[in-house]
Amino acid sequence: MRNDIKIRPECIRDFDEIDKLVLDSFSKGTDYSDGRGEVALIHEIRLGKYYIPELSYVAELNGIIVGHFMFSHFPLSKVSKLGNYDKEIVETPIVMLTPVSVHSDYLRQNIGSTMILLGMEKVKKLGYKGIQVEGNPKFYNTLGFETSSKYNIFATSGWPLQEPKCMMVQETYLNSLNNITGYVDYSMYENA
Repeated sequence: MRNDIKIRPECIRDFDEIDKLVLDSFSKGTDYSDGRGEVALIHEIRLGKYYIPELSYVAELNGIIVGHFMFSHFPLSKVSKLGNYDKEIVETPIVMLTPVSVHSDYLRQNIGSTMILLGMEKVKKLGYKGIQVEGNPKFYNTLGFETSSKYNIFATSGWPLQEPKCMMVQETYLNSLNNITGYVDYSMYENA
């Protein structure tokens, strides 16, 4: 973990810069997104009831914003496809880590892993029982995430879920996810 990366909660004055950073990060750093969907997701989360301002961060290096990530509340569905939305969701003491962005000029310099590890410490201090994420298992497994189905948390559809092992979770303490089960369905953000 790098010791020169600082994280702080995002604030309104950062929003335009965050949008530009996310567009840059995904359009230049991935082969599956131009970043517009991730920017839309950030805006959607901020406008909904699952937004946690104190867990939505920018990462700074020498006073320059080089990364952004956010944890948001995320209920699970009792069923793999939502029918009657209000009756099918289960509020849980877990958070979703999404999206995660590092400016393309700073990719592959351990900034992403450092900022996520620092953020996970904050999540644990606030008493959440787990953290969900969808992404590249090769990266997230190195941070302690495991395939979520091992914990009875299942993916329903993806963005950009390529296979079930891309949906991962991490306990914040041993057995903290016992008795928590359900399905991840991103349409819950739309209904928040």
